[in-house]
Amino acid sequence: MPVRPGRYGATAQLFHWLTVVLLAGSFALGLSMVDLDLSPRKLELYAWHKWIGVTVLGGTALRLGWRLLRPPPDLPPMPAWQCRLARLGHAALYALLLAVPVAGWAMSSALGVPVVWLGLVTLPDLVAADEATGEALRRVHALLARALLVLIAVHVAAALHHALVRRDGVLARMLPRLGGRAS
Repeated sequence: MPVRPGRYGATAQLFHWLTVVLLAGSFALGLSMVDLDLSPRKLELYAWHKWIGVTVLGGTALRLGWRLLRPPPDLPPMPAWQCRLARLGHAALYALLLAVPVAGWAMSSALGVPVVWLGLVTLPDLVAADEATGEALRRVHALLARALLVLIAVHVAAALHHALVRRDGVLARMLPRLGGRAS
């Protein structure tokens, strides 16, 4: 199906909404597992958190590749500063979608805990095992994750502003077409 000008295609939408679901799961796991006592349940939650993180990392790489092949549609008319902020915000989102899982992977490597994606593929260590480095990377991972949460909140607020205040179709560009008019 051809893409209407001004709308993201189905593949870009799929990448976007899968990332949303994966991040919601990853943040929920991250928050629920950190204060648990060491147990099989905690280790299971950590494994799921890592699987999701590696999936987000790979999905983001694929998404960036897709974006190079299929550039996003033009923004509707808006002030130049808003266009610059939108581009900067998207670049920061992509950077954090890459940096957060890489920091988590490096932290696991430094703490001597392998990252095994889906229980099938053991990823190579990114750094040598060193407890002090692992603890520093734990703080970096947490800080980057918080920054990603803040940026996601700004992104959602901007999308809602465009949908509810400006009514310029920016949000509709990323929504699957469910019948009504989408610009």
